[in-house]
Order: sequence, then C-alpha cells, then structure tokens
Amino acid sequence: MMDWTDRHCRYFLRLISRHTLLYTEMVTTGALIHGDRERFLAYHADEHPLALQLGGSDSVELAACARMAEDHGYDEVNLNVGCPSDRVQSGRFGACLMAEPDLVAQGVAAMKAACALPVTVKTRLGIDELDNYEYLTGFIDTVHRAGCETFIIHARKAWLQGLSPKENRDIPPLRYDWVYQLKQDFPGLEIILNGGVKDLDTVAQALECVDGVMLGREAYHNPYILAAVDARFFGDAHPVTGRHEVLEAFLPYVDQVLGEGMHLQSITRHILGLFQGQPGARAWRRYLSENAHHEGAGTEVIREAARRVPT
Repeated sequence: MMDWTDRHCRYFLRLISRHTLLYTEMVTTGALIHGDRERFLAYHADEHPLALQLGGSDSVELAACARMAEDHGYDEVNLNVGCPSDRVQSGRFGACLMAEPDLVAQGVAAMKAACALPVTVKTRLGIDELDNYEYLTGFIDTVHRAGCETFIIHARKAWLQGLSPKENRDIPPLRYDWVYQLKQDFPGLEIILNGGVKDLDTVAQALECVDGVMLGREAYHNPYILAAVDARFFGDAHPVTGRHEVLEAFLPYVDQVLGEGMHLQSITRHILGLFQGQPGARAWRRYLSENAHHEGAGTEVIREAARRVPT
C-alpha cells in the first residue's frame, strides 16, 4: 500500500470505523533515518489504533525505527516481508527477505529489544521456488523464536522475477488453507489472513479459523465496506455513519490540511471510492478527478461532487 495509506487516507478511514486497526504505508528505515522523518511519522491523534509498517533488513536501523515508532505514540510496529516490488528487492527488504529467515529474526529481536510495542511481521506464503508449506512453517518458527507473536499472512506466494507487483497481487493462487493450517500448527500465535478478501462475509468465515483479517485494496477502493465492521466484529452498537455524513465530518480536516499548504487532489484521491456501487458514483469520481487538481481548489469541490450522489 505504498503511496496509498498516508495520513489523509487513514484519517478518512477512521471516520468510517472506530475500531479497525490502521496501518501506515510501508516506510523504509532509510527514509526515517536519513529523510524527512516527521513527514513519514506524522499522524492525527484520531487515527489510533495505528501501526507503523517498516521496510528494512539492518537490525540496527530497524531498532532505531522501532524506537521512533514508540516515541511517536504508535500502537504497533510491523516489519514488511511481503512486498515484491523491484524497488524493495534492490534495497534488500520486502518479500526477498523470506529467503533469509535468520536475518528477519535478527531484525525482530532488535526491534523487540528497542521498544515495548508489539512487533509484528507481514509475509507471503513463499517466494520463487521456496514455496512449500514446510519452508513456510520453518520461517514462521524461526521468526517466532526471535519474539514475534503476530504474523499477517498474504495468502499467496510471490514471484520475484517474471511478475510485476500488480501481477503478484493477482496471479499466484490464494491458499487460505495454508494460513488456516498455520493457526492449527501454531495455536499460540496470532495469525491474521490477508489477500483477496472483498466482503465481510468472507471475513466472518475466515475468523472461524484465524485471529484476524487484514483488508488492503478493497478497503481503499471501497472504503465504506468498513462501515459495518464495528458492529459486526467489535460489538459496537453505535449508529452506522452514512456516506454523506462521513464526508461532512471529513471536510473540517480537509480545510485544516489545505491551510497547511496541501493540494486538494492529494486528499481527494483517497475518497474516490466512497460511493462505490451507489447511483451517481461515477459522476462523483469524475467531478473530483476533473476539478480537484485546479490551483486553489477547496472543499467546495468536494461538496459539489457530492451533490451528484443522492442522499
């Protein structure tokens, strides 16, 4: 979800669900240590519960970034061992680390020693030819012994050569059965399913076998799927906020961020899917896409776009 789940996206999603755990986009250790640290770590207090997702392999750097996560008040720090893009492979982080379980374990141990936050790992089922269940369980066992108690499993393998990142999200077959078997083989671990989940019925079915479900692209492109999550899975009986109500609640935040110099298009790109599947959704998206990039565009553009969708 690099370049997707930035702070504007997360604030918007939080208006739809009070309890869903939100994750940052993957941030490299180098960006935090040598780059604009505050830009990557900044968030609104309302975003909690919130996890910082890191990309990296150097244990000293991972430890330093885990301390930053704790100092900035994050609720969890997550190490990404699942992203298959060329960019992350060249930096020796992401899915290529599945070939180096001992290195991942060293990083987890260093992060655990550096902070009191839960340290979690997001991974694939395997990579390239390292894609059998025995290898996966060996990887999980090695990293668990270093102190990781929670694994988020994207239920596909990744081909590091021959498939693009987009193709790696769709072409390798989903193997939910492997993830369910992991929970049986490691009952003391928290196992969270990720990959290909598009509706809450699938979430409910998965929760009969694992401890949690992570939504990625579906929650981004169809964010209102989260509207029923609080009542269905967290026992929160507060009234569900309507789509137009979510938008009204979002506008003061947009005004504030625009006042800080942000361009409207940087914010509205995250809300295009709010009316997914509703009458007028296409007109909503078109109006935002055609007008949000104009110099000086403000919340009046969002209001005008919303008028194209019946209340």
